[in-house]
Amino acid sequence: MTSWYRAMDGKTRRVFWTCSFGWAMDTADGLVFQYMIPVLIAGLGITLAQASMITSANYIAAAVGGWLGGWLCDRYGRARILQFTIAWFSFFSFVSGFAHNFHELLAARLLQGIGFGAEWAVGAVLLGEMLNPKDRGKVLGVVHSGAAIGSGIAALMAGPVASAFPPEYGWRIVFWAGSLPAILIFFIRRGSDDSEVFKAARKASQAAGRKVHLGTIFTPKLLPITVFAALLAVGGQGAGFAVSNYLTTFLHNERGLSTSVAGYCVLFNSAGGFFGFVTNAYLSDRLGRRTIFRLFGLGFILTSSLYLFGPWGANLALLIPLGLIYGFFQFGIYASFGPYFTELFPTEVRGTGQAFCYNFGRATSGLFFIGVGTLSAHMVLSAAMATMAIGAIVLAVIATLFLPETAGRALRGMDDPAEREVLEEVPAGA
Repeated sequence: MTSWYRAMDGKTRRVFWTCSFGWAMDTADGLVFQYMIPVLIAGLGITLAQASMITSANYIAAAVGGWLGGWLCDRYGRARILQFTIAWFSFFSFVSGFAHNFHELLAARLLQGIGFGAEWAVGAVLLGEMLNPKDRGKVLGVVHSGAAIGSGIAALMAGPVASAFPPEYGWRIVFWAGSLPAILIFFIRRGSDDSEVFKAARKASQAAGRKVHLGTIFTPKLLPITVFAALLAVGGQGAGFAVSNYLTTFLHNERGLSTSVAGYCVLFNSAGGFFGFVTNAYLSDRLGRRTIFRLFGLGFILTSSLYLFGPWGANLALLIPLGLIYGFFQFGIYASFGPYFTELFPTEVRGTGQAFCYNFGRATSGLFFIGVGTLSAHMVLSAAMATMAIGAIVLAVIATLFLPETAGRALRGMDDPAEREVLEEVPAGA
């Protein structure tokens, strides 16, 4: 193992692995629906428009649930709320497998989205507060690499696994398997797993008689950070979802691949994403958070354009390696969200701010998903995917011009004079 892992104590290692597996399974649970859209159309009889509506509703619910979950973890503790969110999204994933029509599936995915939205932010805050500042980007980036593993699991479940059963049952079995992450709640200790940073900040707030509420992140000093961090999340996630959510449909309709083979292609994209996460994690601490978002954004635009528009046809010998490179940038850009958002907000509102911004981006990504569907009525699907994705990356780059650099910063509370100086900082725009 690397030096940062050897330096962890037993509690931090346990939280590291719990958050890593939790995020992988959270991602799998969220993406499996998008990857299974062709299967759901055939097995449940819903339309592509209805599938898009369910996806958007799930993201909106994730934004609401994430914001509430972040506020609850600021108020009642990180570990306790992490347990609750894992149990919640696992249960309603299981319930999704019993849906008989569009409306029942919509309701189940709405409820699943509430816990799905909160899990990442609460886990990232819990672990981020335990880490050495010089290693925060590396460790949280490695945790976030679980998203690539989760995407691979989702691709396998939505493709080969679902296809191995009759159409009316395959998708149900996949959703039922989504209950497995609930096992992780037994590896979290509610009180003792909260960081000393959080405990000290909560004690100081209680002594000062200060109460944190959902709107604290919109107070004048925190509002610029909240607005531009949310815009960064909109751009980074909107670009990925504009492409990845339609990827199996694109490979099936425009490349002529079967659903099962398309699932394998997405699996290779996810493998490339794993290396993108790890690379981002290590470079982020060295080059800075903002620079990494810009570099990976540019790489995403270039490689996704090659993947979507290159004259490759159904040639897997070219699609697979190109998919690995495209996945490197598409997934890798996410690795810096955890450390960056953890460092941007003071301890007392870290959960609220991080959860709101990340999940606002996730919810707004639903608009990019709808936008692709709308544009595809007037142009080929690949062109619609690229148009929405490029627009999203532009938003992300703009956001980095108005946010401060935070790599290596020690975490602070609202009463820390250094934190007040940071909140008053006017970024130079570079």
